[in-house]
This record gives sequence, structure tokens and C-alpha cells, in this order.
Amino acid sequence: MSRRRIPLNVFGMGFGLAGLATSWRIAANLDLTPHWVSDVLAAIATVVWAGSCVVYLRYAVATPGAWSRDLSDMTAGPFASLAVITPILLAADGIEPYAPVVGAVVVDVFAVLVLVLGGWFTGFWMRGGTDFSRLHPGYFLPTVAGGLVASAGLAEVGQPRFAQVMLGLGLVCWAIMGSMILARLIFRPPLPDALAPTMAIEVAPAAVASLAHFFANGGRVDFFAAVLAGYGLLMVTAQLPLLPRYIRLSFSLGTWAFTFSWTAVAGAALFWIASTRFVGDRASSYLVLAAITGLVGGIAARTVVAARRGRLLPAAAAASEPALGGRSTNTS
Repeated sequence: MSRRRIPLNVFGMGFGLAGLATSWRIAANLDLTPHWVSDVLAAIATVVWAGSCVVYLRYAVATPGAWSRDLSDMTAGPFASLAVITPILLAADGIEPYAPVVGAVVVDVFAVLVLVLGGWFTGFWMRGGTDFSRLHPGYFLPTVAGGLVASAGLAEVGQPRFAQVMLGLGLVCWAIMGSMILARLIFRPPLPDALAPTMAIEVAPAAVASLAHFFANGGRVDFFAAVLAGYGLLMVTAQLPLLPRYIRLSFSLGTWAFTFSWTAVAGAALFWIASTRFVGDRASSYLVLAAITGLVGGIAARTVVAARRGRLLPAAAAASEPALGGRSTNTS
């Protein structure tokens, strides 16, 4: 019997759950919800992240060449960065409130790993030979998501200068990668089904940059926050014409690409609602929390069902196939 392949986007589960924990942590800090909800979600996310690491490492050890092949895969490789980005959220939300020094150290360590891994991916891509059509929003992850999430986490644990450094990394890479990725989406054939959920990642950079800024300035809406919101609203609105395609997609591990992106939007929305203060603001905050929790919870439930039916992980594949879960044949 062939061994099941463990795709790199398995790390998207812990990332999405950690993002949900962050949304609830923001709500708790705004006196909307109790802190224990965020703590429970962070604990669940930690278990899922650790489990994903163990499962993937066992697969990589048992499969000769899997580790190097997956990292160098021009389609799947960027998803490996989620393994080092997720712990930043977990430490900032789940450890730092109770053990500040330990939380700060963990955030520092993984922020450095984000920088190192982002540099490795950038150098690897700079060697050339990449087909422009293989570019997809997952390419945001190593540098843009890594830099912005690290900046947010560092700001949370009280390291403003390091947070500024990582914010610069994330913003500059966003300007460069964002232009290339959007050009690829517009001027090249549609993404295959296995990668279609990554188009939801387009809403993430502005939202995560907003979170990093809000954590650094105490949650104030200012000029820079408004600038980020402008582009963020554009990308959120741009998702509407994509809904018909999203609805037609089969469920797979790739579906988790929807989760962190929208948890970041939800977190930024909570800060905006708290800052603007209007009639019904508290109810609006609860609606945001309910919506994002329903989305992530629904995807988590589908994941459990798929796992129990043996349909979550792809079958063993040839070395030339991308290390991603999901079907990739339909491009319409």
C-alpha cells in the first residue's frame, strides 16, 4: 500500500486556528470577551501546529528526498514558512500574557527564523528559472506574512524597534511581491483548483499590516491605518466576484487558506469598530467574531469529517507533483 503524502499546506491548519485565537485575544483586550476563550483557542492551535510538525517530519524522514524536494518545489515550497510563522502568534497570544519573558524569547527566536527562511526563499527564487505562471498568492507567506506577523507579535511583546524592522521587511516585500502576484492572476490563466483558495490571501497583507500597526500604537486609527484600510477594502471587495468559483471547489487542506486571511481582517475590523465608536458598535463586534468563528469552525469540522473518511491527505504522488493537498486539474 502506498504511503500517504503529507502536503506542506498541512501547516495552514495551525496558522488559521492561531489567527482565530488572535481575533479573540483582541476582543478580550477590548473588554468584549473573556480571556479564557483566546487561551483555549491558542492551546488548540498549539496542539494542531505541533501535531502537523510531527506528522510532516515523520513523513519527511520516512520518504527519501521529501524535505528538499518540498522546499524547492516552486508551487508548494512557500507553505513551509507557516511552520515558523505560526509559533509567533501562539507565543504572543498564549505565552506572553502569563510568562512575558518566555513569550518574548519565543517570539524573538521565531522572528529570526522567519528572517532566515525568508532570505533563503528569496535567494532560491533569485537563481531564476521560475515560470511566471506558477506564481500564486502563497508566495506572500515567507516574507510578507512572515514579516508582518513577526512585527505584530514583536509589538505585542513590547519590542518596538525589532517590530519596526520586521514591518519594513513585510511592507517592502508586499509592494514587490504583491504587484507580481496580482499581475500573474490578471494576465495568466486561472489558478488550478488546488491553489484557488490562495486567492483569499490577497486580503491578508493590508489586514496583518494593520494589526502590526495597531499593536504598536495602542489601537489608534490614524493616517497610516486609514491608508492600509483603503487597499484592504479593495481586496475584500475583490473577493466577491470570486465567490462562485470558491463555492464550486472541493474541500481539501487548501481550504484552510481562507482562515488566517479572514481572521486578520476580523481582527483589524475589531480595532476599527472600537476606535470609531458608533451606535451598535458592540453588536457589530460580536457579529464579526461570530462570522469569523463560524468560518474557521466550519472548516475545522469539515477537516475532521474528511480525516475520519480518509479523504484529507492526498495519495502518494510522483516526485514531480507539487506537495499540496487537493485536486489541481480544473482551472476553470
